[in-house]
This record gives sequence, structure tokens and C-alpha cells, in this order.
Amino acid sequence: MLKNTQNLLDIMSRLRHPEHGCEWDVKQDFYSLIPYTIEEAYEVADAIERNDLDDLRSELGDLLLQVVFHSRIAEERGLFDFEQVAAAICEKLVRRHPHVFSDAVFTSDEERKQAWEQAKALERQQKNKAAEQDSVLSGVAINLPALVQCEKIQNRAASHGFDWPEVLPVFDKVMEELNEVKEAWHSGDQAHIQEEVGDLLLVAVNLARHLKVNPEIALKESTKKFSRRFQYIEQQVQASGRDLRDCELAELDAFWNEAKAALKNNGR
Repeated sequence: MLKNTQNLLDIMSRLRHPEHGCEWDVKQDFYSLIPYTIEEAYEVADAIERNDLDDLRSELGDLLLQVVFHSRIAEERGLFDFEQVAAAICEKLVRRHPHVFSDAVFTSDEERKQAWEQAKALERQQKNKAAEQDSVLSGVAINLPALVQCEKIQNRAASHGFDWPEVLPVFDKVMEELNEVKEAWHSGDQAHIQEEVGDLLLVAVNLARHLKVNPEIALKESTKKFSRRFQYIEQQVQASGRDLRDCELAELDAFWNEAKAALKNNGR
């Protein structure tokens, strides 16, 4: 094992020592570490999006620490250790890439993707003792961000034939769901409005999938763009010595249009 990897494992072992370790580290378990594990994954993504490679190196280390932490807790309970975690992902990667590690040949990305999904489906069946009761949707983590979870579930269903063959009917479905949101709004039934808005978001994710767009990334980028434009509005209003609440919507909208043009010219 690499020197620094072994050093990290030894440090975690010492931190978890019941008598001489860190009190906080000793108290942690799988469940208490969930928010930290999720947070570290998001901080890796943030470093990548900011193109801060020094920070990326640091954040990857923090994420690796979470893997080591969980592995150490499992080892203490006699479940598995870090070496078994590494071995399992090695086996999985080799199994899912027969075109690299064996003589399989794929003639297209679609064929490769289908083989990948088939391999994952077989793995799910092997993990589930009651395979005949298993759903093709089983295994999609329930704690994923809603957009990511929705896309994964739709991809899973699509890989088993439940999908539109082309994108045009999806545009029609978006308009249909939008009209149903409007009808629900007219009804005044808040629960129904929420249901229909959810349906609209779901089909919007489906449209993104058909257009080869990652909905999570697309929404994140649009939110950033909104924030930049809104901050431009704030700057203009502040320069006039007023508060946003003192301005008419028409004036704020005019600043918004200025922001679109100004930030577009700056490549933002």
C-alpha cells in the first residue's frame, strides 16, 4: 500500500482509539457522518466549478477522509476494511468495462451505455436475495438531490424501454404539464398545485435528458446567472441612493435587461 495511504489509515486508527484518540472522532458512526460526507462531495464540485485546482486537491483529500472514516468504523465492527472497499471498486470497474479489460467490442456509445446498464442491473439482482421482487428502479439513492434522483430514475426506466423515441413529444408534454399547473392554480387547491408543479419539473428533467443536458448543472448555472444579474440590479439601485423596495418593478426589470446585455458582453 502507498506510504501516504497507509499513513492516513494509521492516523484514523489513532483518532478512533477509545482511550487515546479524539473524543469527537470516537463518537462518530455511519449516520452521524452522513452530512459531512455529503458536504465534502459538494465542496469538491464547488472547487471544480471555480477551477481552483489547489482547493480541489485539498477537497479531494477531505472527501477521501470520509471514505477512510467510514471504512475504519466498519473495520471496528468486523464488517469490512479500506482494502476491501478498494478491492470492490476495482472489481466493479473491470467488470463494467469489458471493452477495456477483455475482448468485448462496442460499435457505439449507445451500445456501450446499454452494456453498462445491463451490468449494473445484474449487480442489483445479485445483491437482492429476492430478485424476482426487485424493481428496475431499486438502488437509486433516496437522499440524492431531487433533480439528480429524477434523472437517474428516468434513465433507468428508459434503459428498459419506457421512453419517448424522440424529443418532439417531450416538448408537447412540457406544454401539457404547464397547462395543468395553470388549471390547478385556478382551482386554488394548494396540494394539487404542488402535485402539478412537481409533474412539470419531472417532465422538464425528461426534456433535459433528451437534449443531452445535465439538469442539475443546467439549473446551477442558471441560478448563478440569475444571481449575477440580480447583483447588478442591486448595484444600480444602491448607486441611486435607494433601496430595492423603493423601486417600481418596471424600473427593476429595465435594470435586469441592462444586466443581461452588460454581463453578456463580459462573457457572463
